Amino acid sequence: MNYFLLILLCVVLEISNVHGQEKDWRNIRNGLIIPDESYSDQPYIVKTDDGAWLCILTTGAGREGQSGQYVAVTRSTDHGKTWSKLVPFEPTDGPEASYAVLLKVPSGRVYAFYNHNTDNIRSIKSDVWAGSPSGTIKRVDSQGYFVFKYSDDRGITWSENRYTIPVREFEIDRNNIYKGKIQFFWNVGKAFILNDAGYVPLIKVGGFGEGFFTSNEGVLLKSPNILTETDPEKIIWETLPDGDIGLRTPPGGGPISAEQSFSILSDGSLYCVYRTIDGHPAYSYSRDGGYTWDIPKYLRYANGRLVKHPRAANFAWKCENGKFLYWFHNHGGRFIREHPERRTMAYRDRNPAWMAGGVERDGPDGKIIAWTQPEILLYDDDPIIRMSYPDLVEDNGKYYITETQKDIARVHKIDQELLEGLWNQFENRQASVDDLAIEWIMANVQFPLQKEGIQFDPFYVRNLDQSGFTIDLAFRFDDLSPGQVLIDTRNESGKGIKLFTTDEETIRLSMSDGRTTSTWDCDKGMVEAGKNHHMSVIVDGGPKIIMFVVDGILNDGGDARQCGWGRFNPYLQEVNGAELWTIGEHIKGEMLQLIIYKRALRVSEVIGNYFSYIDK
Repeated sequence: MNYFLLILLCVVLEISNVHGQEKDWRNIRNGLIIPDESYSDQPYIVKTDDGAWLCILTTGAGREGQSGQYVAVTRSTDHGKTWSKLVPFEPTDGPEASYAVLLKVPSGRVYAFYNHNTDNIRSIKSDVWAGSPSGTIKRVDSQGYFVFKYSDDRGITWSENRYTIPVREFEIDRNNIYKGKIQFFWNVGKAFILNDAGYVPLIKVGGFGEGFFTSNEGVLLKSPNILTETDPEKIIWETLPDGDIGLRTPPGGGPISAEQSFSILSDGSLYCVYRTIDGHPAYSYSRDGGYTWDIPKYLRYANGRLVKHPRAANFAWKCENGKFLYWFHNHGGRFIREHPERRTMAYRDRNPAWMAGGVERDGPDGKIIAWTQPEILLYDDDPIIRMSYPDLVEDNGKYYITETQKDIARVHKIDQELLEGLWNQFENRQASVDDLAIEWIMANVQFPLQKEGIQFDPFYVRNLDQSGFTIDLAFRFDDLSPGQVLIDTRNESGKGIKLFTTDEETIRLSMSDGRTTSTWDCDKGMVEAGKNHHMSVIVDGGPKIIMFVVDGILNDGGDARQCGWGRFNPYLQEVNGAELWTIGEHIKGEMLQLIIYKRALRVSEVIGNYFSYIDK
């Protein structure tokens, strides 16, 4: 053993212990890396019959869509800590192979489905809008044939031959620039089994005469005999739904409806959620195994508020306990064709990733999913980093999630408390008592009031994660004139926090360390004059995000803002101000309650605080 390295390790560990910091599991850099070449996309996992994780992904030496892109698999027997060497499905210098999903059938055989540019087409007709003055696109990874290979030894070796799946022509195919002679498509998500049949999702792509990926819609490939037929040449396929139009956006929506994610409900119904460019995801139910679908709608939480989501993957999974989890990005970034800069912006802002919980309820035509309000699931310190194309893995009662930033794929173990909080959110009416710093009940108090405060922990110490804090309070304003102060902890140099009304009839949090100041407001219209309100302000020192939850509703920006959450400056060090805090200065109304927590509470916790307060 190198004793110098040993001593250095001990010093590092001692420093960590002195600071008392633990790694934030939500930070993607604390995850376990899945092997790739350079480009890394869609790391999807199935558990094989020997208990191993079999991961398939698209990789290559270049970037997404460049020549040399191929599909490969790797195995892990220790929950992602180590992985076997990548096994390519196709020659790495051959025609592109891309965007694969796995299906394990009862015999243990595993099928891998993927795009293959079998004819080795090197360019696609398009127009100038697609970015090519010659009227062609060099990206050829989303056309060709949809094919599969299979493994009978748990993913260690694979069939030498590939087999082509016939995909029925739809209207979107006939309207492409090749009039359907070439079909454009790709694939994401989970294949699944329903009623003794295998299903594989597929996204058909239109456009190309008008530009690259300007329209798409979802279909399902169903095989009634793939679970039992061992001869791949005899496997039967049909393309669903009936007719020649796939899953599209709700009436009046845009032309993009892609990356459909399917879940099976307890009554056999299919639930599908998918991305659009309309600022909201779409969803639909099928009660007949995918042959017909309800008219699509934009997704809503159980409280009726629309879910916000940009042009990015949003996936739902059914868990072994019969409940559901939903990955999305909780902001309304939209695609605007007339503004070139907005076209690329629509793909951005995939950091952080959020997760909602779902439970079944009875609907008019069968079971439906009721979605909770979300929590931050994963983040990166760099807001430009984009994480997407996740997969959920359950193993011995524990939950893991994969994701990729297109060049690094990782697996992360999810904190069980976050999931249980989501699933229990509808019933939770208990106030959190953990990490309570101050609890002041303000009945019959003359304002303004001065009270001795607490010392906040530093938010930011480089390379260490911080917990943040939460302000939980209740109040009533007789009017919403600006300058009414709920809390002011600042000292003479301006260091501290201030929570006050603005000239936009919002409540603003301002935080300063004496050099750096960060602010964020609640959504407009959330606070009304003459009404008692409960508000929680969550300052999360991990992703450096401020969230407002007003009367049990997580602010989402409404129609005025893309996001309801805001980032604060990562160089903000700490916000300890005066020893005496001023409460209720210039207030026209009444402060009813003020509670301070020494950490960032989860959204589910502060919703419980709200219901506990109104039940008093």
